Amino acid sequence: MPTTTLKQTCYHCGEECAENHLVADDKHFCCDGCQTVYQILNQNNLCNYYTLDQVAPGISGKQKVAPEKFAYLDNPDIAQKLVRFSDANQTHITLHIPHIHCSSCVWLLENLHRIEVGVLDSEVNFPKKEIKIIFDPQKTNLRRIADLLAAIGYEPHISLSDIAEQQNKTTNRSHLYKIGIAGFAFANIMLLSLPEYLSWGNLADTPQLAKIFSTLNLLLALPVFFYSASEFFVAAYQSIRYRYLNIDAPIALAILVTFGRSLYEIITQTGAGYMDSMTGIVFFMLIGRYFQRKTYDSLSFERDYKSYFPVAVTVKRPSSEIQVPVTQLKVGDKIILHNNELVPADALLYKGIGQIDYSFVTGEAVIIEKKAGELIYAGGKHTGSIIELEVVKEVSQSYLTQLWNNPNLSHNTQQHQAEQTFVEQINRYFTLSIFSIAALSTAYWLSMGNPHRAIAALTAVLIIACPCALLLSATFTYGNMLRWLGRNKFYVKNNAIIEKLAGINTIVFDKTGTITQANAAQIIYTGVEPNATEQQKIETLAAQSTHPLSRQIVQYLQQKNNKNTAKASKFVVQNYEEILGKGLKANIEGDTIYLGSAQFMPTQSNIEANTNGTHVFVAINNEVLGYYSIANQYRHGLSTLIANLKPQYPLYLLSGDKDTEKTNLQTLFGTNTPLLFNQKPDEKLQFIAQLQQQGKQVLMLGDGLNDAGALLQSDVGIAVSDNINNFSPACDAILDGQHFDRLGQFIRFARSGRTIIRGSFAISVLYNIVGLSFAVQGTLQPVIAAILMPLSSISIVLFTTLASTWAAKRLDLG
Repeated sequence: MPTTTLKQTCYHCGEECAENHLVADDKHFCCDGCQTVYQILNQNNLCNYYTLDQVAPGISGKQKVAPEKFAYLDNPDIAQKLVRFSDANQTHITLHIPHIHCSSCVWLLENLHRIEVGVLDSEVNFPKKEIKIIFDPQKTNLRRIADLLAAIGYEPHISLSDIAEQQNKTTNRSHLYKIGIAGFAFANIMLLSLPEYLSWGNLADTPQLAKIFSTLNLLLALPVFFYSASEFFVAAYQSIRYRYLNIDAPIALAILVTFGRSLYEIITQTGAGYMDSMTGIVFFMLIGRYFQRKTYDSLSFERDYKSYFPVAVTVKRPSSEIQVPVTQLKVGDKIILHNNELVPADALLYKGIGQIDYSFVTGEAVIIEKKAGELIYAGGKHTGSIIELEVVKEVSQSYLTQLWNNPNLSHNTQQHQAEQTFVEQINRYFTLSIFSIAALSTAYWLSMGNPHRAIAALTAVLIIACPCALLLSATFTYGNMLRWLGRNKFYVKNNAIIEKLAGINTIVFDKTGTITQANAAQIIYTGVEPNATEQQKIETLAAQSTHPLSRQIVQYLQQKNNKNTAKASKFVVQNYEEILGKGLKANIEGDTIYLGSAQFMPTQSNIEANTNGTHVFVAINNEVLGYYSIANQYRHGLSTLIANLKPQYPLYLLSGDKDTEKTNLQTLFGTNTPLLFNQKPDEKLQFIAQLQQQGKQVLMLGDGLNDAGALLQSDVGIAVSDNINNFSPACDAILDGQHFDRLGQFIRFARSGRTIIRGSFAISVLYNIVGLSFAVQGTLQPVIAAILMPLSSISIVLFTTLASTWAAKRLDLG
C-alpha cells in the first residue's frame, strides 16, 4: 500500500497521521483500521458519511478488536438473553455503543442494512447511545453484527447484566471524584490566598512568601484544570469539531481564559492569578450539574420503571382465577389470555393454540400460530380463543413503554422531532449571542485601557449566561406532570401528548365501555330459554372476548347459575371468530354458537326486540334463541363531568349500538349535543377526520377495542380501561375507569403546563438580563458567576417542579 511522508490528517477520524502513513484513493489514513472502515463504506456507496459534517467524523481504528472477542455470541443460550423478540423472519436486539458522538455516527449506524445484507432496520437512540437492530436470522446472526460494528469503529458494549445501571454508577462515581478534587483544591487555594486578600493584593514586602503561595495554588489547580474540568473541554471540542456550538463551549472558554491569565501572572510574577476563581468555577458548575442530573434521573426513573399501565392479567391459582397488575407478575405464574389481550411478558404456551399478532412489535400485521411448548414474546397480541401460558421472564415495564412509543405506531413523531430541532436551534443561537456579548464587552474594556476588567467581564459573561428555561423548563415541567398524572391513574405516553392535550378544543366520547361501566348493568333475557349446557357454552363463548358486553353477559350467567370463574365449565373452543362491531362465533362441543347483533345472526330473528337497552342476540347452529337486553349503568360522575366540559368544548357521542338509549343520553348531554348511533369503526374514524378538516383539535375517548382507528386518528386518543388487558398502541393515554370523572381536571392540569413553562422562561430571561448587565461591567467576580449559573438552573428545576406540584394540588390531584 503506498505511503507518504507529508503531514496529513486522517480522512476518516481526523487525527494527525504519522510521517509514514497509508494512502488509498488519494486519501490519507492514520492506521489500517481507519482505511478498512473507509473501504467498507466505499464498497457499499456510503461515503456520504464523510460529507454530513464536512469534517472527518469517524472513530480512530488504531485500537484493534480481537478476532474471537464476540465468539461467545455463537452460543444460543447467551445470545437469547440479548434478544427482545425473534421469529423465523426477524430478530430484535438493542446494543450499547459508547462511541456514538455526532450526526455522522447516527447516519452510518442507521444505514447498516446497506453494509450487511441481513440487517433489516437499525434505529439509534442518541441520548442513551444505543442502537436497536432488526435482522433476518436466516441471513446473519448476532455475532456477525457485533463484529461488523467493531470493524467500522463502533464496538458494542455487551453485558448480560443491566448495562445502563452499571454505566450510571460509573458515571456518578467519576463525577463525584471530579467534584471532590475541585472542592479540595478550591478550599485550599482560598486558604492560601488569604494573605493576598488581607493585603488587598499587595505582598511586595514578602515576595518569597507570595511566590510560594502562588506556586502551591498552581499545583493545586492543575488536577482541576486537566481532570475535573475535562468534561467541559471534551464537550466543547466535539461541538466545535462538528460545527455545532453547545452551552459547554463558553464555559470551557471561560475556564481556559481564567487559567491562562493566572498561569501568565504566576510565571511572570506580575500577580497572584485567579486560580481561586478557576477552581471555584469548575467546583460550582460540577455541583450544579450533579444536582441537575440527580433531579432528572429521579424523574426519569419514576416514569420509566415505577409507573405502570392500568393493565391487569388473569392469573390462574389452584382454587381461583384472579386479576393481577402486570407489574406483579413473577416467573412461573400461570396466566390466561383472552381474545385481543396483550402478552405482558415472555411466556411459554402450555394450553390452547395461540394466534399471535406481533404488529405491535414488528409493524407487520401477520398472525403467527403458536402451539403448546412454544415461546411467545412480550408485546404480541392474542387474537383467538382463550390460551394459558407460563411466565418465563418478568415484565420489563420499560420495554412496554418503548413499544408504546414506537414511532411507527404514533402520529406525533414529526412534531416531536420538530420540537427537538427547535430547542437545538435556540441553544445554538443562544451560545453565539453569548460569545458576541463577551467579545464586545472585552473589546470595550480593552479600549478603555483596563485589561483586568476586560478579563473579568469576559469570564463572567461566558459563565453566567444560562439557557436553562429553553433546555430544562419543558423537560422538568412535563416530567413532573407525568408523575402526578400517573399517581391519579392517568397514564400519558410522553411529554408531547401533554402539550397536545392542552390544545384540544373538541371532545368525542364513545358509549359502550367508555361512559358506561363494564361490570355493572341490568340484564334481562327474552326468548327461548337455553338449557344448562347451552348456557355454559354461551358463557364459554362470551368469556373469549374482552368486549364490555361480553364480560357483562359472562358475569350475568355466572351469577344466575351461582358460579365463579374457578368452577366454570371449560369447553373446547374451535374456529373462534370475533368481528368488531358485529359479534362472536365459535364451534363448541359440536354446536356453532353466535353472540352479537341481529344482523350477525345466521338467520333472521322472528323475536321482536323491545326499545330499551342494548340487545345482544344469541343463536345456536341456525336457530336464533333470543336476546339479552342490557341496560347500561353510566359511570359515576358522568353528569357532573359533562356539565363542566360542555361550556368549554363542543361534545359529540359516537356509538356502535342502536339509539335505544337516546332519551337517557339526551338528558345527560343535552338536546344540542350530536349523538350518532350505529357507527361502525371506520365511520368513527371518518367522523374524527372530518372534524379535523374543520380545524378542530380532537380528543377521543374510547375503550381501545372497536375504537382503535378513531383513537389513532384523533389528536389525542384516550383509552378508558377497567383493569383489563386491552392495552393498545393506538392510544396516546390510558385512563383508569375509576377516575373517568376527573377528565376535566386532567385537561386543566395539562393547560397549566404551558403557563408554568412561560413563567420559567420569564424567570430565565430576567436572570440573564440582570446577570449580564453586571457581567459586562467587569464588576462581577468569575467565582460568583460560577455560583449563580448552576443556581439559576436549579432554581428553574425547583420552580417548574414546585409550580406543577402546586397546580396538581390546586386541582385536587395530590
